[in-house]
Order: sequence, then C-alpha cells, then structure tokens
Amino acid sequence: MILALESSCDETALALFDPARGLVGEWVNSQMALHERYGGVVPDLATREHLRTVGPMLEVVRAQHDLAAVSQIAVTHGPGLAGCLAIGSAAAKALSVALGVPLVGVNHLRGHAFSPFITLHAVAPAEFEARLAALLPHLGLVVSGGNTLLFSLDTDRRIKLISSTRDDAAGEALDKGAKLLGLGYPGGPLVEKLAQNGDPTAYDFPRGIGNKAELDFSFSGLKTSLRYQLEKMSPDEIAVRTPDLCASYQQAVIDALVRKSKLALRTGTFRSIGLSGGVANNRPLRTAMSTMAQRQGVAWVAAEPRHTGDNGGMIAFAAWVDPTVASTDPVRLEIHPSLPLAVPAANQD
Repeated sequence: MILALESSCDETALALFDPARGLVGEWVNSQMALHERYGGVVPDLATREHLRTVGPMLEVVRAQHDLAAVSQIAVTHGPGLAGCLAIGSAAAKALSVALGVPLVGVNHLRGHAFSPFITLHAVAPAEFEARLAALLPHLGLVVSGGNTLLFSLDTDRRIKLISSTRDDAAGEALDKGAKLLGLGYPGGPLVEKLAQNGDPTAYDFPRGIGNKAELDFSFSGLKTSLRYQLEKMSPDEIAVRTPDLCASYQQAVIDALVRKSKLALRTGTFRSIGLSGGVANNRPLRTAMSTMAQRQGVAWVAAEPRHTGDNGGMIAFAAWVDPTVASTDPVRLEIHPSLPLAVPAANQD
C-alpha cells in the first residue's frame, strides 16, 4: 500500500491506496475556519496548523490500519506554500526511515491531473489499465484558486501543457469577485450559491482573451469589469441585484473555460476530456463541461467532489499511476514551491 501526505496549502491530508482495491482510507483536516477571519490563507498560520495536526492524524491512521503493510510513502513536494510543503516533507521523510520503505515526491498539479481516473480504478481495479487506455489521448482542465490550465495526457501517460492563465486563475477570479461583492471567504462557493437565484444574462461581463485562436486564459479583465459595474450602482441596488451579478460573473468564468476547452479539443485527436481542481466542484461548470464533451463526441471524466480540493487520495493515486514518479533518498528530497505541471507542449519533442 501507498501512504500519502498532502500539505501544500491549508489542508493536512493523508490517504492509503492499495492498487488491488483502491483507496482504503482518507483523512483531511481543513483550516478553512481558521483563515476565514482573515479573508484568505495566511501562510504562517497554515504552516503552524500543519505542524500541530500531522502527528495526531498519523496516530489516527495507525490506529485504524497496520502500517506494516505500507510499502511506499508519497508526499507532495510542490507546488505550494514553502512552509506547508516543508512540514509534509519532514513527516514523510521520518515515516520512510521509520518504516524502512521508499519515498517518492509527487507533483501536486499532476495529482489533480490524474484525479478524474480515481473512480475509474475504484470501479474495477483489475480492468483499470485497459479502461484507461481506451480514454487516451486525454485532454484535461485543471481549475483551482492558483491554477487554470489545459494539458494533454498521451497514450504513454506523458503530460504536455497546452495552455494556462496569463494572470488570475479562475478560482482566484471568483474569490476576488466575491470580495468585491462583500461576500466573504471562500468566495467561489458563495458566488455559486447566490447565483442559483440569479439571471446569468443580466450583465455582459467579458469572456477573457478575445482572439478565438488563443488557448490561454485571462480573468483579470473580468474582475475589473465587475468593479466598474459596481461603481455605477448604489449600495441598495447592489444588495438587490447581487444574485444576478453573481450569476452573470460566474457564467463569464464558465463560458471562458468551456470555450477554451472546446478549442483545445481541436488541436489533437482526444478520446476524453476531464475536469479537476478545487473549482471543479462548481456544479454549473461540471454540467457545462459535461454537455460540451457530449456534443463533441468525447468521453467525460471528472474528479469526484471529495477529490477536487487538496487531498491525499490524489497524491497516493498519482504516486502509483504517474510514470514520472520515482523513489528518492529521503535526505535528498527537496520541496519545489513553484513546480510546474509540465513544460509547454511547444518545448517538447
């Protein structure tokens, strides 16, 4: 079994993965309530909380499972907040030495990239290789507070970056929009909740880069457009029209994501398209992407809601399924706060 640790930002997460059965245990400690009062993640507080919780969480895992069955330790070594990554790395190194098993560093973004296939494995572990092969080449969209990118997953499971955002990530844009509206933190889920009672066509917000052939994303103009719109409105009008503002703002984000994904499908012969990352839990986005995939005639796979945010399950799974993951000396494992998903496809052979 693989024991994985994830501590890249504000969740301390652990998971146990058995290739013959799937995920046999997952544990997450969320720091959302701690950071909510500050309107965002405070790195020093996040690091302190990881330090406080990782030991007790490991004790819970040990009480429920025999760690003698663990054959490998996996840990997120980037990207993420340096202090947070360091806590998870230190714990993983100690476990590797104590249990006498290999240690591997996992790219957090590659964990998201492979997360839509966790369910595919869970349904029929013995058939996973054949079922995955039938979905490759694959086009993936990772959408979170810090990243918005499109990538391809080839038949040999090589990942190539197709496009990313030139400024704000989609999740960041939703959070900033919520802040402008005075909704609080985390903003994305609050915008989604209020948008349910709003009109997505009430306001015409920009859909990112206008060039139809451009695959990169851009959301900074959307945030600016909302600010200008709010400056034209009185506080009372904003209060009444907040659901419409949320619905229109959210729809602009969704339209940009779907449009660029559809355009990227035309750059290759893809058999499937996937969605992952924290914003992948947004229900209107999941519906829009699923509908687009169906119309384009490609299979649709998405990470389960519990695997959209930061979680240990995707790290454990990636440690097993990603061919680029390799064992390393615990002493030599380094953290990489700015680790990319992959180099751009244009720079690869």
